[in-house]
Amino acid sequence: MWDPATRTLYLQVGIGEGDGSTYLGDHDLWRLPQADATDDAPEDRYAARDRPVFEAAAPGRPIDPDVVGRVSAAFALAAQLDLRTGDRAGARAQLTRAESLYRMADLHPHGTLDSALPSAYYPDSIWRDDMELGATEIARALQGLHARPSTVRPYLAQAASFAAGYIAKDTGDTLNLYDVSALAHGDLLSAMRAAGDPRGLAVTRSALTRDLARQLGTAARASASHVFREGGDDTDFDVDSHTFGFIATEAIYRRTTGKDTYRAFAGEQRDWLLGGNPWGTSFMTGVGAVSPRCLASQIPNLATPYGAAQPQEVGAVVNGPNGVDQFDGGLGGTLDGMQPCENDSFEAFTGHGSEYVDDVRSWQASEPALDMTGSAILASALQESAAARG
Repeated sequence: MWDPATRTLYLQVGIGEGDGSTYLGDHDLWRLPQADATDDAPEDRYAARDRPVFEAAAPGRPIDPDVVGRVSAAFALAAQLDLRTGDRAGARAQLTRAESLYRMADLHPHGTLDSALPSAYYPDSIWRDDMELGATEIARALQGLHARPSTVRPYLAQAASFAAGYIAKDTGDTLNLYDVSALAHGDLLSAMRAAGDPRGLAVTRSALTRDLARQLGTAARASASHVFREGGDDTDFDVDSHTFGFIATEAIYRRTTGKDTYRAFAGEQRDWLLGGNPWGTSFMTGVGAVSPRCLASQIPNLATPYGAAQPQEVGAVVNGPNGVDQFDGGLGGTLDGMQPCENDSFEAFTGHGSEYVDDVRSWQASEPALDMTGSAILASALQESAAARG
């Protein structure tokens, strides 16, 4: 939430983690959301009824660039959507917000980047990809408003500089909640083309497409040697998010280059996600003959009479398999109010350092999350768009 008058960005509502005694965090309570308003237990106060709002920085002070880049990009994307519906006044207002926030970025950050509180929940270590995305989307919004080239050029130049910095210093990851370079590269290529491919930018079109190919090539080589053709690491967190990221990146690469080099690879990743994996289950709820049944999610768990089958949050994507060490010591007990639900049919397929557990207690594997589901929506939309273009 951005207040341009005081130059304050509000980063988060609520406490993820409490101190275990004096006050609890959101993950310590198992309840339906409507219960928060009447929860007057002293230890629940900051997790339920009186959730605090956190500032990303003191009013008027520089803000971590990873957050600035993403939120300014969101405003600029909103401006582009307004333009598609003919709302030029709305587009200008959104663009003004994007630019005012963009100017607040601390381009010389020190220490931990605060994307969420506590930082350990979603620790971010890179930011040039985020600022590339912010500058790129502002440039594209300005192009949509038919701004003068002299107005667009500074944002294109900055986006190119951030892209060059990312390629030189930050590569190693692929599209997921921590790395949005593939999105930024794809739209920067479009913005550069719309500007007539101006000379003198810090990065070339070929350098951007090579980096997209790098992200796909590394995963495609891993996939080629894997019996189930998985390109990600199913012994680590966020494998489903990364895998949908491969599918999205392939669509971006095909759209921007016209090459279908990695098209078969993207299909193999889709198959792995939707059932062609060692556990024989789709990781998207309600999709496929077998899919997650015991989500680590409060609403389906508490909206079900005890002993009945949980309703499905259709389309929700779970974390998926994880390293066996993440399950050391078992899953533990249930939180107060949690109804037991477990599906042990996957235990026989644990191996090669990876395990999948379908259990309401298994936040490691069966918790649905926005970053997982968002990756699926993005991958589907981009693939559909790429297919429409031939």
